[in-house]
Amino acid sequence: MASSLYDQLNGNNSRNDASGLLDRFDQFRNTLQGDPQAIVQQLLQSGRMTQEQYNQLSRMAFDFQKLLRKV
Repeated sequence: MASSLYDQLNGNNSRNDASGLLDRFDQFRNTLQGDPQAIVQQLLQSGRMTQEQYNQLSRMAFDFQKLLRKV
């Protein structure tokens, strides 16, 4: 799946590079301020995010959670 969260965070590198993914996630996490769920809900309610985008983000988050369980 070319557009998976893993590929996006890992720069489309090899799927075997879990440490690279974790490094990029740490960078992302360090730039995030506030409660992610509240931020997404606010984007959805304000119309700055569509329901389709919300659904896609939810699927990506679920995929990422599965990936972290394997690491």
